[in-house]
Amino acid sequence: MPARAGWMRWLMTVALVGAAGCTERLTVVEISEEPPPEAAAGFLGYSQLTEGRPVCGGCHVGQNAEWRLTAHAHAWSTLQESGHAAETCEGCHSVGARGNHVETVAVGWTATGDPRYQDVQCESCHGPGLQHVTDPDASQPLASIEVGPDATSGCGECHTGAHNPFVEEWAASRHGRRTNSASTRDACVACHEARGALDSWGVSANFTERQGHEEVVPITCAVCHDPHDAANPRQLRFPIDIPSVEGNLCMKCHHKRAVPDLARPSFAPHSPQGPLLLGTDVGWIPPDFAYEPGSIVATHGTEQNPRLCAGCHVMRSEFTDPATGEFLLNASGHLFKAIPCVDAAGLPTAAEDCAPAERTYRSCTAGGCHGSEDAVRSVLGVVRLRLDALVTTLNGLLAQVPGGELNDGDGRLTTAEGARFNAQLGAQPGSAIHNPFLVEALLTASIRQMRAEYAVDGFADVTLENVLGR
Repeated sequence: MPARAGWMRWLMTVALVGAAGCTERLTVVEISEEPPPEAAAGFLGYSQLTEGRPVCGGCHVGQNAEWRLTAHAHAWSTLQESGHAAETCEGCHSVGARGNHVETVAVGWTATGDPRYQDVQCESCHGPGLQHVTDPDASQPLASIEVGPDATSGCGECHTGAHNPFVEEWAASRHGRRTNSASTRDACVACHEARGALDSWGVSANFTERQGHEEVVPITCAVCHDPHDAANPRQLRFPIDIPSVEGNLCMKCHHKRAVPDLARPSFAPHSPQGPLLLGTDVGWIPPDFAYEPGSIVATHGTEQNPRLCAGCHVMRSEFTDPATGEFLLNASGHLFKAIPCVDAAGLPTAAEDCAPAERTYRSCTAGGCHGSEDAVRSVLGVVRLRLDALVTTLNGLLAQVPGGELNDGDGRLTTAEGARFNAQLGAQPGSAIHNPFLVEALLTASIRQMRAEYAVDGFADVTLENVLGR
C-alpha cells in the first residue's frame, strides 16, 4: 500500500475514534501531510499544516499556548544563534530520546534530521505520541517528575554538564535527598516530598508518580518549575520577588515554626528563614520589646535584594582556573547555598561544615551588593561572634531557672520557654545573615526579661545594647 494511502487510512481511524465520543477535537486533528518517518519511532513532532504547533497541540490547546511562551519552544533557534552550535548539542534542543524513558537513542530528530522534530516539544518529556493519537483511551503518555538518582533521566539528561550543572548540583543539595524520614509523614510531605508539595499548592496536573507518598520523591525540578507555564521567570511556579510567606516560592516552605508552639514549646525553630528575612511573625516577643517588627532596614529583606531568598541562595557564577584562566564551571546555584564550601580548586561543593576561609562569598558581591568577599567574611564573623555571645549568655541564664518553667505539659508559654526559643533561633547559622539586627534585639530583650522575672544573673560583661545596627 502506498505510504500516503496508509496515512489517510490512519487519519480516518482517528476521525472515527473522535466520532465515538473520545473527544470532539480528535475529528479535526491536523497531522502532517505525510506520516512521521518510521525511524522516528512514534514521535510526531510539529504539524506540517500549522506552523510552529506540535501535533499534540491540536487537542491540548491550553498546554500548547503556555508552552509556546517557554524557552523550550525556541530551543533550536537559540542553539543556532548561540555561535557555538554543534551536532553534539542537538539532542537537547530537539525532540528525541533525551528526557524520555525510551530504549532506543536514535529516535526523533537524531534518527531523521526532519525539521518537524526541532525544539523541545511536548514529546520531549511525555514520550512518543503516535500511540496516544491512534488510541487515546489505551495510552496516556504522562511525563515523569523524577530526575533519576544518578541525575541522568528526565530533566537531568539535558540540564547538566559543566556549563549548566543544574541537576548535578540539585542531586547534591538537600532538595535532592531521598533519605529524609520526615518525607513520608502526613504533617511533613507538603514540603519534604515532591507530590506532597504539588498537592499542597493545588497543582492538579497528572504525572507518572502521582499516587502515594510511601516511596520518597525528593523536591525535583518540576516542583519549583512549571514545565508548561512561563508566567514567572525561569518557569517558576510562584514569584521569588514577593515579600510574603504565602506568595514567595521559597518561603512557601521555609516559614515553618518561626514562633514558639504553645502546645510543644520545647520544639525548636524549624525553618523560619522567610519570616526572619521579612522581620515579621518570628521569635518570642518579650514584654516591652523595643524593636519594631517589620523594621528590617539594611538587611537582605529589602528592595536592595529584589530576589530575596534566591538573590543569595540561587546565584549563577562562572569559575575559572586562577592560574590559567581556563573555564572550570558555570555554577547554577542549585546547591541552594549562599556561601558554599569550596574544594581544592575553589569550586562550590555540598559540604556542610567548613571554616569561613574555605567558603566562597560570590553571591554576596554579585551585582555590587558588597564590596569584596574578604569584607563580607569579616563582617559575618563579627556578627556571628556577637550573636554567639548573646546565645551563650541566655543559655547560661536558662540553666538557672526552676525546672517547672520548662514544661511541655502545662499548656502555657513561660518566659523561660520563649527565651529558649529565641536562643535556638539565634544559634541557627543563617540568623547571622537573614536578619542579625532583629535576632540581636530578641536575644537582648530575652536576657533582660529573664533577669527581671527569675532573678538569675551572670555574664554581666555582655552588653545588652543593640550594637549591630550601628
